[in-house]
Amino acid sequence: MNSVNKKEIEKFSNIADEWWNPHGKFKPLHKFNPIRIKYIKENIISQFKIKNTNKPLSGINILDIGCGGGLLSEPMCRLGANVTGVDASIKNIKIAKLHSNKNGLKINYICSSPEKLKIKNKFDVILNMEIVEHVEDISFFLKSCSKHLKKNGLMFVATINKTFKSYVFAIVGAEYVLRWLPIGTHEWEKFVKPEKLKEILKKNNLSLKKFDGMHFNIIKDEWSITKDLSVNYIAKFLKN
Repeated sequence: MNSVNKKEIEKFSNIADEWWNPHGKFKPLHKFNPIRIKYIKENIISQFKIKNTNKPLSGINILDIGCGGGLLSEPMCRLGANVTGVDASIKNIKIAKLHSNKNGLKINYICSSPEKLKIKNKFDVILNMEIVEHVEDISFFLKSCSKHLKKNGLMFVATINKTFKSYVFAIVGAEYVLRWLPIGTHEWEKFVKPEKLKEILKKNNLSLKKFDGMHFNIIKDEWSITKDLSVNYIAKFLKN
């Protein structure tokens, strides 16, 4: 079996040069990043009872799956974590390596899918951020990811709910009206309901700790955490 959707990989490879341009095709992710970083950091600190505030993620081994150009891998590294970034696009990995080297950051970038990843050691934290709606087979993908997570480790999954509201906001609004994203970035059929995500991961010995919604305030031009899961949401799971 294979979790890689070649059409999706090609789509993101074609715009890989834009990863670190805050005003380019990945502008929405740059706006999204501060709230993602804060959420992940705070939940890791809480879970592992970390007291070091200077480099709070020191000693934490993180696997960032679908890392793209490294927009999350780099901040996690700066916070002290040992980061491995994995992406199925060789072009994304080349961009990520170039950028991290330029900034003197030691990140282990690998071009692979989770099912083909040859790493013996398991990780404390796995990040699946804005990736599950782009894979070929979500059940197989998440099963493959879970094998790389330690017992009592955390998996974060951020994605888009499969609702009428998400179609209006995430596709019609973001792609066609506001032109935040290239047309065709998302397919509504691939969006994932929270219940389905919970069900898949439960079969792989991961228990849901919480769901949180993520909301963009167009007036303030910023994202915030909310209880509304109807469009963007993030989930935290614990490996049993």
